[in-house]
Amino acid sequence: MNIEEFRVYCLTKKGITEEFPFDAHTLVFKVMGKMFALVALERLPSQVNLKCDPERAIELREEYDGAITSGYHMSKIHWNTIMLGQVPPKLIYELVDHSYELVVSKFTKKLKAAFDAM
Repeated sequence: MNIEEFRVYCLTKKGITEEFPFDAHTLVFKVMGKMFALVALERLPSQVNLKCDPERAIELREEYDGAITSGYHMSKIHWNTIMLGQVPPKLIYELVDHSYELVVSKFTKKLKAAFDAM
């Protein structure tokens, strides 16, 4: 999987925006203003950061040693860095969905109502 395929998949989700809030090289995907994915556009090999349940994050890091690591410049407990070319695309799609769902599940009632109304 490449960055563009990752980007297109993220943009298929409901309530998504993409922006560059930190610098011109870090693309951030948000659902209703809440960050769920980051892409370091200039880092090689291509990599992305995704939120992850802490227990699952540890399991993934052990299973994909070196290809999935603790989140680069993120909370090491709640974020993973994934090397796009070293992890099966099917798993990346699952992890994007997982990250998205984790963020949506933490919405306030007001934000959840706005999300549901979309």
